Amino acid sequence: MAEAAPHPRIVVLPGDGIGPEIVAAARELLDALGDFDYIERPIGGASIDELGTPLADDVLEECRSVDAVLLGAVGGPKWDSTDPAAARPEQGLLGLRKGLGLYANLRPVKPLPALIDSSPLRRERIEGTDLLVVRELTGGVYFGRKERKDGIAMDECVYSTGEIDRIARIAFESARGRSGRLTSVDKANVLETSRLWREVVTGVAADFEDVELDHLLVDNAAMQLVSDPVRFDVIVTENMFGDILSDEAAMLTGSLGMLPSASLGEGGPGVFEPVHGSAPDIAGTGAANPLATFLSVALMLRHGLEMEAEAERVEAAVEAALGVGLRTADLHTGAAGETRVGTAEMTEAVLDAL
Repeated sequence: MAEAAPHPRIVVLPGDGIGPEIVAAARELLDALGDFDYIERPIGGASIDELGTPLADDVLEECRSVDAVLLGAVGGPKWDSTDPAAARPEQGLLGLRKGLGLYANLRPVKPLPALIDSSPLRRERIEGTDLLVVRELTGGVYFGRKERKDGIAMDECVYSTGEIDRIARIAFESARGRSGRLTSVDKANVLETSRLWREVVTGVAADFEDVELDHLLVDNAAMQLVSDPVRFDVIVTENMFGDILSDEAAMLTGSLGMLPSASLGEGGPGVFEPVHGSAPDIAGTGAANPLATFLSVALMLRHGLEMEAEAERVEAAVEAALGVGLRTADLHTGAAGETRVGTAEMTEAVLDAL
C-alpha cells in the first residue's frame, strides 16, 4: 500500500495587533480547503515580549524547514522608540526576509468589480487596472549601513549588479506571462544606485525581446499610478520605492486591507502576508478585514504549495462575499446594498462561498 503524501507544513507567524485575528481566520480558510500542518511561533513585538528579540534563531530555522510561511503583521506603539539600540518589531520582518533569501516581493493590484466605487479615485480612472509590483526586497537603504552620531544620521543605499539582475529577471518573466509590458522605476537623474539599476535592467531586456520595457522616474511613476493606472502591467523597482508605490497602488483597490503579497527567493519557502500594518487601534475589536490575508493565502497556495485550483477557489470566494455587499469597516461606504460586517462575519461568508 502506497504511503500517503505528507501534509504541507506551514509556519504561522501571527505577530502583533490584528495579526493574530486575521491569521486565525486564515487558518479556518485553509482547514476548509485541505489538511495542513501548522507550527505557530512569535515574531515582531510579540517575540520581543516573549523571547527578547524580534526574530529568534530557532524560529528562523523552523521557517527554513517548512513549505511556506504565513505572516500576520508586526509593529505597534508599544515598541516605538527613537533609541537606535532598541529592538523593533520590524527588525523581525527584515531578518526573516534576509534569512530566507527572499529577494522578490510580488504585490498584485487588481480592483475587484464590487469595490470599484470604494476607491477614492473615480470609477472611469481605475476600471481595467490589473498590475503587478515586483519589489526588490533584500537590498537598498533598508539593509545598508546605518549610523547616528553627534546630531547626524546616515542610511547607506547599496545595490550590486547581481541583485538588480535577479529581480529584473523575475519581473521580465512575470511580464512575459501577462501583457508583456514592464516599467522599471528608479531615480536615475539623481542617484548612482538608480543609474546602475537602469543600466542593468536595460541589459537584461536583451534576453526578453518579447517584453516591452520603459523606464520612469519614481516621482513620475507615483503620479501616473493615480492618474493613469491602466497603463501599467508589471512595475519593477528597488526596495524603498517599491514599499511606497505598492502602498499607494493599494488605494486603487479601495483599501490597504485588500492587498496581498508574496515574498519569494530561490528554492526555499516563501513568506505570504497582507500588505497592511498591525492596526493596533482596532486590535481585539473584531473589526479587522481578513481579505488581504485570504488573498495572501491564495498566493501561498499558488506560488508556495502548487495548489492552483485551491488558489482560484479562494479568490472566487472572496469576490463572491464582496459581490453580495458585505463590507468590513475599511471598505464600507454607506452605499445602498452594503452590509457592514466584522472579521467573523466576513470569514463565514467566504467559507460559505467555497
